[in-house]
This record gives sequence, structure tokens and C-alpha cells, in this order.
Amino acid sequence: MNQVKSFGEINCGTAQLGDQRRTKRLVQLVDQMCSRPGGTLPQKFRNPADLQAFYRLMRQDKVTHKAIMSAHCQATLKQIEQADSPVLILHDATELDYTTHKSLDKLGPIGNGGGRGYITQNSLAVNSQTREVLGLTNQILHRREKVQAGETNSQRSKRKTRESLLWLKGTETLPSNWNLVDVCDRGADIFEFIDHEIASGRRFVIRSYHNRRIFTGHGPSESYELADLKPYARSLPSQGEWHLQVTSKVERRRGTKKVKSRVVTRHHREATMAISFAPVQIRPSKGNKRPPLVVWIVRVWEINPPEGQERLEWILITNDPVHSFDDAYRIVGWYECRWIIEEYHKGMKTGCKIESPQFTKEVRLQPAIAVLSMVTIKLFQLRDASRRPDAMTRKATTLISPTYIKVLSVWRHKSVNLDWTVHEFYMALARLGGHQNRKGDHPPGWQVIWEGWKELVPMVIGYEVAKSKT
Repeated sequence: MNQVKSFGEINCGTAQLGDQRRTKRLVQLVDQMCSRPGGTLPQKFRNPADLQAFYRLMRQDKVTHKAIMSAHCQATLKQIEQADSPVLILHDATELDYTTHKSLDKLGPIGNGGGRGYITQNSLAVNSQTREVLGLTNQILHRREKVQAGETNSQRSKRKTRESLLWLKGTETLPSNWNLVDVCDRGADIFEFIDHEIASGRRFVIRSYHNRRIFTGHGPSESYELADLKPYARSLPSQGEWHLQVTSKVERRRGTKKVKSRVVTRHHREATMAISFAPVQIRPSKGNKRPPLVVWIVRVWEINPPEGQERLEWILITNDPVHSFDDAYRIVGWYECRWIIEEYHKGMKTGCKIESPQFTKEVRLQPAIAVLSMVTIKLFQLRDASRRPDAMTRKATTLISPTYIKVLSVWRHKSVNLDWTVHEFYMALARLGGHQNRKGDHPPGWQVIWEGWKELVPMVIGYEVAKSKT
């Protein structure tokens, strides 16, 4: 968006896109998409010429998903190099549904197999202290293969297209750096991936899924007892407690062959949480000659949950040494940041409508996915800017065009105020998006800011049209 200075500088990479003119045009088009993120592609652009320019750009041979995403990821890695605090790399996958795109006949099955699209593995960099989104370090568009019935575990482990490899592929662009922390959900609880992470030179936090066989300590395995991971973790005594504000949530749990699908409702409450930890070694499966994996486990659980509510519990696996309550609490805090990538996926699909482009060829659709992924990043960074420590003192004009400030201040207070701080501008923008700005309300999130932008942009366009006629 030309009017918003912070959106204009997206490193699209002149080398990857062929020439500087093409790169500059892509930046301009992304700016416009940031100004109107919702809706279909025709709704994102102000005039048909820009829409056609975007289509032409997506048809260029050098404008590929790999080229666009590679340049963006390199820019993210440069930001990571400058970080003073640990940077979390949140890894997770989401499904992009293009079932209605009949001409895209090479897409893989998604969901229960009736839909078609991509399994999209994203790796999102987040500052561990401020929780600001830095950008993507990787994005993989994976086509799920139709697997023949009766595939054995041995056959599955040898198949190069198995989805479990996405966790390893997602880390391929990352350097060996102890300041980086790979944060993953239960899907990453794979012996092969944990072994890979231990050798990577990075830290990791993975939520436990399998009830693995472990040795209950570090050192020669024969000197420790053999146990099951989850019962052992639940036998450890509490090392400290704290209070946690739990938000309400309705979640549909997928079923298995033994357990039916069900809807779980979580009520808002203040939960008392306890924490425990211990050093362990994960024993390889039978026939695997690799040595045991030396890790720590951290268990966090809710004490006395309300009647009818599921107990909150995480069992985490990490290679970061845990010797105290503070060490364990830090690990839990890192894993808590995982919700940011879930919000990011929601922003891609619900906000940027990444499943709406009507391209007839995958080679054109894929770079559009990369562009819309970057638009989502910029919208998250817009939210983060309103929460920075200097937002109360920094002039909004250093970040936002005066025209936007002028129009919004007139809407909010019936008079022009170009002295607004960043915080004042964003609170007014949130109010335009439906936030009530009451003392007890949560800070406005990206969705509210998004709604505010969608309202503000037409107001600014109207102001500019009226000004030009005058």
C-alpha cells in the first residue's frame, strides 16, 4: 500500500525475479493487496489494470513460488541474525483447499480424501521476548499421495513423499544456531525428527504424542530404569505453581478407529498450573541401532480443573537443559507461542482468502500463494507495531501516511490530529474495526485491525476523490 510506509519495503529479491522493474512492480501490487486484504483478487485491487498486471506477473517464468518465497525467507533470516533474544521457529501444516478448481488436476487429496489441494508446511519466525512476527523461514506446498491400502510400516518409512518428512524439510533453510528454537506440535514427535534436531545445533520444544520407552536419567543407560514416558512424567512431583487465564474455545476432535469424533467446549477460567521436569533418554525402537536420545521432559498440568472440563496438560520434549522451575517455565512459555502460527493460518485463509484465486494452472497459482502469504505476514506486523514499547511515544507519521491519520482522526474526534502516536492511531483503527477500547478489553488483535483497514481504505479513497474534484 503506497500510503502505508511500513508495507512498501518487501524484499522480493531482484536476482530471483529476473530484473529490478519486475520486483518493483511486485512490491507495488503487494502494497495494494495489503490495503484491501480481504475478498477475491478483483476485490483486492483498486482498478482492473492492476489486477491484469498481477495476472501477467504470475505468468512470468521467473516468478515462481520458490523465487518469491526464497527471497522473503532470506530477508527473515537477516532479521534473525540481528536478534538479541532467542527466536522461535514455529512449524506447522495447514490444508489449502482448491477442490472447486477443476483444471488443477494434479493436486493431492486433503481432509477425508474428498477434497483436493496442498498440505502447506509453514515455518514462522517469532521473537521470543516481544512475540513479534519476523517472517517465514520456509513454506512447502506438498501434494499428498494416494496410498494403497495395506501399506506396511516398513513401506511407509521408505516412501519419500510421506508427510512426516515435512518436519525435517521445514528446517532445511535454518542455520546451526543455539539462538533458534524449533517449536512443534505433537505431529513432530517422530524419533527421526528428534534425532535430527539434537544434531542440528538448535534448541527445540516438541509436544509429546507417543508413549515412548525411556531411560529415567542421563548417562549410561544400563544404570537407569526403563519406563514409559507419560506415566513417568505424571509421577514426577510438582516443582512450582502459577495461575493461567484460560480462554473459551470450541474444538472438534477428529476421531480414530477406536474413538469417535467429538466436540469439546472449554470454558473461560483462571487455572492453577503445576510444573515438573526430569532428564531422560528416549530408547530407539527395536531394530534401530542408534543410541538413545538425550533430552529433558517438562510436564505442565492443571490442578483441580472444574467439573465437566478436561484437565489442561502438556508433556514437552526439549534438548534445552532444564534444572530449575525458571528453566521449565521458559520452555512452557516458548511452546505457548505456538498459537501464533495457528492465527497465521487463519489469517491466510479467512483474512487473505488464499484459497480464492481462480488460476487454471498450478505454476500460476503457487506464486500467488507465496504473495498472499507475505501479505498475511505484513498484516501481523501491523498488529505488532501497535504493541511495541515505543508505540505510546512514536509519532504515527513515521509509520503511516498523514492522509490516513487525517481521515481516521476526523472520523474518531471530528477534527484533524496529525500528532497522534502509533498507539493512538491503532486504537482508533481498532475502534473502527469494532473494538470497544474499554479498560478491561484485551488488546486489539489482527482481525480487528484487519476490519478497521477494510473500513478505512474506502474512506481514504473517497477523501482523495473529493479532494481531486475540489
